Amino acid sequence: MSVIKNIVTEKCPKCHQGQVFEKKGNILLFQMPKMNTHCSHCGHKFEKEPGYFFGSMFVSYAVAVAEMVAFFLIIQFFVDSFVTIVVLIGLLSICLSTFNFRMSRMLWMYLLDGKNKQL
Repeated sequence: MSVIKNIVTEKCPKCHQGQVFEKKGNILLFQMPKMNTHCSHCGHKFEKEPGYFFGSMFVSYAVAVAEMVAFFLIIQFFVDSFVTIVVLIGLLSICLSTFNFRMSRMLWMYLLDGKNKQL
């Protein structure tokens, strides 16, 4: 359970104390999240090589689809128009884009570079 807590609170995959993201970003202010290059506590380098986070795009896609399906299953009982549902799903995906960006990178790092992993 502590691993899930560390992913959600965006802690370093090695020491579980340093912050991974310097800024969380805000889609309404057109700001993207900004990652630290190294952990402030243990000095662990987050991006091992150029293109290290390429696979996190697929994780982001899976997370976004899961959010959209869950939202559709809930909203279909309250809204009758299919077009309205599609628009609401589009707005949801835009509003959660920075969250998905951060969570997909965190999941990718913990998957490939967890506490006991050696790269």
